[in-house]
Amino acid sequence: MAKSPTPSGISLWAKRAVGFLVLVAVIFGLDRLANATLIDLAYKTIERIAIFSILAASLNLVNGVTGQFSLGHAAFMVIGAYTGGELSRLAAPLIGGASGLEAGSLQAVVFVAGMLAGAFTASIAGLLVGLPTLRLRGDYLAIATLGFGEITRVVIQGRDELGGATGLTGVPTYTTLFWALLVAVICITLLRNLQWSGPGRDFMAVREDEIAAAAVGVDIVRTKVTAFVTAAAFAGVAGVVLVHMEGVVDPSEAGFLHSIEIVVMVVLGGMGSLTGSILGAAMLVSYHAIFKGLPALNAYSQYENAIYPVLILGAMLARREGLMGSRELSWNSFARLPRLLRRRARR
Repeated sequence: MAKSPTPSGISLWAKRAVGFLVLVAVIFGLDRLANATLIDLAYKTIERIAIFSILAASLNLVNGVTGQFSLGHAAFMVIGAYTGGELSRLAAPLIGGASGLEAGSLQAVVFVAGMLAGAFTASIAGLLVGLPTLRLRGDYLAIATLGFGEITRVVIQGRDELGGATGLTGVPTYTTLFWALLVAVICITLLRNLQWSGPGRDFMAVREDEIAAAAVGVDIVRTKVTAFVTAAAFAGVAGVVLVHMEGVVDPSEAGFLHSIEIVVMVVLGGMGSLTGSILGAAMLVSYHAIFKGLPALNAYSQYENAIYPVLILGAMLARREGLMGSRELSWNSFARLPRLLRRRARR
């Protein structure tokens, strides 16, 4: 006979449910506020921060938590973007024939289906790449994943049905601030729970010492492939959200420079820190938005690529372990903040 849940268990899940509903309401309110009052630059920047937080947090699962080094993460984003974007383009005539609430419902269904399809195709690509390459280590693994990204870019450029070098255009723009933040919260929560689950402990064991992990029964290759495929799936979801914000995806986005930018977000925030990856993504996206969006800095936009590495180099010299190191921010951290400030004030 199954035991009934304890009152404390009911209370815990009730608190989580209420917290999630409040979060959804806040996100929805921000979405309405942004449409009404915020400038377009801030609106798009927040959306991009949410999307790149998913990319950085998913890459952190491979590079930070599992201790591997992937340089092809942008390719999985592009694969997901092409899958979800093409699905939306095919469904556009059906949605165009509807009106009102029915059209909105169909858009939501197609958007969610696109994210699931993008996650699936990206995870399949991650499996095909992971199985032969994740027996490699260090620089060899980095070169192999870098090669995969370049192969993806060249193959897409050569396919006229995918738009060739022009890219996939005419994708409906379904992404709103509400969708971007909601998907980011769900993905990051899932990644956080995975990191501290049983498989997540295996990931960290592989990072610390592969020989010791194998000695206690951890399947090294399966663990690496699982982390790689999972990260690819979340990158595919981020790609779908991104293409439905931009309305277009370019095959060059699968290349080396975009993958390096995602790696920099992870390293800047702190390898192994989920909240550090989010912080790194927010800082770099905001940096690019400031140079590209503010009229006062347009005259200096040609120096953006020169200032960017100097800032990154300075941050790494000042704090080589990253902004967060391996630590995580939590609600308890914010609760302890007033006490820490009082202690510092007494000193």
